[in-house]
Amino acid sequence: MHTVVVGTSGVTASDVLAVARDGARVELSEEAVAALAASREIVDALAAKPDPVYGVSTGFGALATRHISPDLRGRLQRNIVRSHAAGMGPRVEREVVRALMFLRLKTLCSGHTGVRPEVARTMADVLNAGITPVVHEYGSLGCSGDLAPLSHCALALMGEGEAEGPDGAVRPAGELLAAHGIRPVELREKEGLALLNGTDGMLGMLVMALADLDLLYRSADVTAALSLEALLGTDKVLAPELHAVRPHPGQAASAANMLAVLEGSGLTGHHQDDAPRVQDAYSVRCAPQVAGAGRDTLAHARLVAERELAAAVDNPVVLPDGRVESNGNFHGAPVAYVLDFLAIAVADLASITERRTDRLLDKNRSHGLPPFLADDPGVDSGLMIAQYTQAALVGELKRLAVPASADSIPSSAMQEDHVSMGWSAARKLRTAVDGLTRVVAVELYAAARAVELREGLTPAPATRAVLKALREAGVAGPGPDRYLAPDLAAAETFVRDGRLVEAVERVTGPLR
Repeated sequence: MHTVVVGTSGVTASDVLAVARDGARVELSEEAVAALAASREIVDALAAKPDPVYGVSTGFGALATRHISPDLRGRLQRNIVRSHAAGMGPRVEREVVRALMFLRLKTLCSGHTGVRPEVARTMADVLNAGITPVVHEYGSLGCSGDLAPLSHCALALMGEGEAEGPDGAVRPAGELLAAHGIRPVELREKEGLALLNGTDGMLGMLVMALADLDLLYRSADVTAALSLEALLGTDKVLAPELHAVRPHPGQAASAANMLAVLEGSGLTGHHQDDAPRVQDAYSVRCAPQVAGAGRDTLAHARLVAERELAAAVDNPVVLPDGRVESNGNFHGAPVAYVLDFLAIAVADLASITERRTDRLLDKNRSHGLPPFLADDPGVDSGLMIAQYTQAALVGELKRLAVPASADSIPSSAMQEDHVSMGWSAARKLRTAVDGLTRVVAVELYAAARAVELREGLTPAPATRAVLKALREAGVAGPGPDRYLAPDLAAAETFVRDGRLVEAVERVTGPLR
């Protein structure tokens, strides 16, 4: 099994995906253990002094004015975890919780948090045992970090609360730790606070969304190319020299992908035949411009994620010169903004995708295709309601594009009077990514049927490869009406697991 070693300088997106989705093992580097021990010495020294230090010998948030005596500090750290584990609603997905814990471990190992090495080792042990604390949908305002979600994880480290075992069954966390020989942590000064004060949940969801959208944007280029073919459009608008005069890199990449898919097509270039067109509709002609803008948004979001993956987010932080200083680095604004920006790009890509599907189904705009791609129009309804489903999804994606980060709800007696809502932005983006996958799948289903209905014209080799793989995946071709939901579900899986892009790349080579 792949092992990810966590050091002091952060982790990569690939590390997050390996741990969250593939169950990779986690180990601490010797450098990280040494940094943990060194920063703990600083915290212990401060704890022994009579002067109050936030997070070490004081209360938290609006209660930070109270100095806590040494005999109550262990109780203080346990209490912050217990009281902050106040989430509600459905359980959050296993991969999200694993990403959340792994990214918190990344910050602990930076040597800026002041926790003991055994706390970090216990977190790694829990991940390696396949134990997943139960985390709920609601409870984070994205500042001071993802408090409630991280608190539920910290609670499990203490042997309290509930967690899911490697068998998928939910049991008391203490039982699961005991079954795997893991000793619950006894928290000391600052450790409870350090376990729950970060942007790790929203960052983990951003990293996973970026991976999913990287595949989806390539998939959307493929389905746009298939629709262009099915509509007998022109590929001249995809010429590299046209996109060079407006040098957005995402646009050029999208156009290049579409051109690669269409190479050798016998369907393109017929826009001057029976019903001459000077230009294709915007949804066809401007596909690279819209998808390209989304790709450039992905690039910016990836840059933000890389910076956050290299960060140590905690309050207070232990600095190399021995100071322990309060700060505002837990504010989720940098991550929240790009999560919202991606949701906007997703909604727009879905919108233009649906417009192409509708064009394929409309006999007045499809240039010779049967109404709704039906076998016997009137007796058969064809893909009429598949487009309804796609339109409903697009409507939902537009609602999900409303920014969460534009909102702020003050909390903690106005001490935390401006919050990022980054967790909410991440949760709605996950829903949006799922919706976009289904929207692209419907276009694939419709475009594939439409291409096959163009008798006497030979589609591009890449298109033929897609049709063959799609049919082998159990998605049937044109014919009389049938129960459509299973076909659409199979098309969705075909897009989601990457087989659509794989089929194309076997012919074209890697897409951009």
